[in-house]
Amino acid sequence: MKSRKSATREWVETLVIAVILALILRTFFVQSFKIPSGSMIPTLKVGDKLLVTKLTYGAKVPFTNFRLPGFGSPARGDIIVFKYPLDQKRDFIKRLIGKEGDRIKINDGKILINGSRTELPRITKNHYYAAGPFGQDEIIVPADSYYALGDNSYASKDSRYWGFVPEENIVGKAFFIFWPPHRIQILK
Repeated sequence: MKSRKSATREWVETLVIAVILALILRTFFVQSFKIPSGSMIPTLKVGDKLLVTKLTYGAKVPFTNFRLPGFGSPARGDIIVFKYPLDQKRDFIKRLIGKEGDRIKINDGKILINGSRTELPRITKNHYYAAGPFGQDEIIVPADSYYALGDNSYASKDSRYWGFVPEENIVGKAFFIFWPPHRIQILK
């Protein structure tokens, strides 16, 4: 005679499997974030909920410094989520402006990269203020680091104020707003 699992045990097993799968998805594939400030207006608004892919740059293996291989590397113009360099418990979201070795200068509201004005539409559509200790003079992005600015330069505490984003702090690339319904869109 076969013994049958109790209904309670089946529910518990199903719940445990669902939690494990959700943790795997969140850790290695995709994570949702809610926008808490206006630093990325007009691209992202306060309260927007978005999805961030960890596959693009490679997910970090928990409790290690190891990162799985990704499909690409962070590119200028990407909207990235990262651990705030001054407080690793906080996640920040900004637009990647400069990569390792780039010379960045903010001049008359425009970004100059390696002496030339960038032509990326995602960057040229914004006015950037030269402020903070890392925004008034030309700076060089150090090795294994990035320079990131909020699209709403006036209201953003970003690389101009606290410096560079270490490569190991990058969580992933924002790619989709899923809430509120009238704002559903793929991010560029």
